[in-house]
Amino acid sequence: MTPGNGRAVPGAALPLNFPMRGPTDAVDKENEMFAVLKTGGKQYRVQSGDVLRVEKLAAEEGETVQFNDIMMLGGDETTLGVPMIAGAAVQAEVLGQIKGEKVLHFVKRRRKHSSKRTKGHRQQLTVLRVTDILASGADGSGVKAAVGTGSLPRAKSADAEAPATKAKPAKAKAEPKAKAEPKADAAQDDLKQLSGVGPALEKKLHAAGVTSYAQIAGWTAADLEALDASISAKAEKEGWVAQAKDLAK
Repeated sequence: MTPGNGRAVPGAALPLNFPMRGPTDAVDKENEMFAVLKTGGKQYRVQSGDVLRVEKLAAEEGETVQFNDIMMLGGDETTLGVPMIAGAAVQAEVLGQIKGEKVLHFVKRRRKHSSKRTKGHRQQLTVLRVTDILASGADGSGVKAAVGTGSLPRAKSADAEAPATKAKPAKAKAEPKAKAEPKADAAQDDLKQLSGVGPALEKKLHAAGVTSYAQIAGWTAADLEALDASISAKAEKEGWVAQAKDLAK
């Protein structure tokens, strides 16, 4: 019998190889005490000896569990909860953990990307036999409360339990060393006065350590040849030595 569809029937909808326990003879229970309990978001009307399937509980086979959410008690007298009856409970023995019938779900999308897919699943269920219905005193019974597996806190993963390692500080990138500026002489002349020297060539001369007319005036033929090779200057052709001598006066 599908959970939540009314009164549970002893031995209903169990697998053929599922072990049955206790008496299975039909008994007239019309006048016996019954209860309406709530578990897994569904309501079940049960009597002592009924076998029912509920959403999976955190319990092992052979354990006795107690349902404390009782909405109604009936029999000779009827008691309604507001919303639950304080002190009332239903105790049941766990017969086993099974899977329900396979449920198929067909999905079809027509717009844009036409697609269809069939999905299916089998609900995890717990099979119980009701052993006792308590109208009061459930708080002191000492029986384990029936708790669904979805209500249990999730176990921490191994990664979460491992202590967090301190992150190593990132190595600071070494700042590039600033190029050493050429030492300027006490008197720095305007080298752009020389023939063929502009701002760009003047910077090259400063980088090579040439800053005054006096330095250029003292150059030899070897100095001129080395300068022409290093910065592609035309010092000898332009006559810088002679010009520097005149400008230095």
